[in-house]
Amino acid sequence: MSYQADEHGFYGSYGGAYIPEILYKTVNTLRERYLPIIESDDFQREYRALLRDYAGRPTPLYYAARMSRKYGCRLYLKREDLNHTGAHKINNAVGQILLARRMGKKRIIAETGAGQHGVATATVCALAGMPCRVYMGATDVERQRTNVERMRMLGAEVYAVESGNKTLKDATNEAIRDWCCHPDDTFYIIGSTVGPHPYPDLVARLQSVISEEIKIQLAEREGRDYPDRLIACVGGGSNAAGTIYHYLDDERVSIVLAEAGGLGTDTPQTAASLSLGTPGILHGSKIKLMQTDDGQITEPYSISAGLDYPGTGPLHCNLYESGRANVLAVTDAEALQAAFELTRLEGIIPALESSHALATLPKLTFKTDEVVVLTVSGRGDKDMNTYLKHKDEIDYNAI
Repeated sequence: MSYQADEHGFYGSYGGAYIPEILYKTVNTLRERYLPIIESDDFQREYRALLRDYAGRPTPLYYAARMSRKYGCRLYLKREDLNHTGAHKINNAVGQILLARRMGKKRIIAETGAGQHGVATATVCALAGMPCRVYMGATDVERQRTNVERMRMLGAEVYAVESGNKTLKDATNEAIRDWCCHPDDTFYIIGSTVGPHPYPDLVARLQSVISEEIKIQLAEREGRDYPDRLIACVGGGSNAAGTIYHYLDDERVSIVLAEAGGLGTDTPQTAASLSLGTPGILHGSKIKLMQTDDGQITEPYSISAGLDYPGTGPLHCNLYESGRANVLAVTDAEALQAAFELTRLEGIIPALESSHALATLPKLTFKTDEVVVLTVSGRGDKDMNTYLKHKDEIDYNAI
């Protein structure tokens, strides 16, 4: 069994392309052209050069000695926080701007939650000299103000969305409406493994540089190119997709995904769509959704703007349903504790999204010689106000 997408963009029963008629030609053209373009020698030369010289790849695979002693394993951190713009999002944005240019598009739109994808998109648009509009929920505009100003400094127009819960779902809704109005000249740089086919596969392929590097780095450090366990946070799912891409069909490797439990999966204030959701259609794809019995989307909640989404990409839905991945819901309090633990033990301040992955460590049991790779998807600069607000709630004696 393969866990990759089939020719129609389905991962098991999840995925596909459920789109309005006005976008059919645009999406179908992208589906026909994306693989020939991104697999071409010309694209790969330019893409790899930019990843190396502009984004700063390869990112380090850091052996976390103090964390390893605490949890009784050999813990490596894949340092995506050290990328240009501060997260894994630049890997995808660089690839999609090159694809957009080769397809003759003249204008870029994007959605963003925590702001990291918005910053990455604004960055590559500045690099390419292309106009850019980023849709962002008004709630996220307020809690991620630093990233908003970064986008504006880079020349992007940031459109604050006032509808719904004013978070990532609503930003995506507005981006799709824009796309419907400008299908011919506009390229939508989707930030995660969501949306209609081919976006989940396209984003996963562009992010797969993460697991490609892990294989090389582990071979150098451990004498084998695979870990026993991979851990990543999952909202839409792009950093997780990149972390696990080259190991999806390798049953020697256990996969652990951390989703946002919010205030608890026994409360309405959660974003744990894999654990609690039911199949439905959102933003062009069949995925597991937080929804009512009659199909109305339930507003998600997470302290993390990047995980505050009512669904999860089709790749991860299939991994959950098939049992290939172990999915753990992490509460806000657990994520905050994990963030301060990494900061105090290893001197690394992680993004709140990454902190959800770190918070799975106390929930798991390890063997002393087990090799574990955990992706730190972004750095915590953008979350400092939240960390300062909650610093008195941390149990420092447990660190």
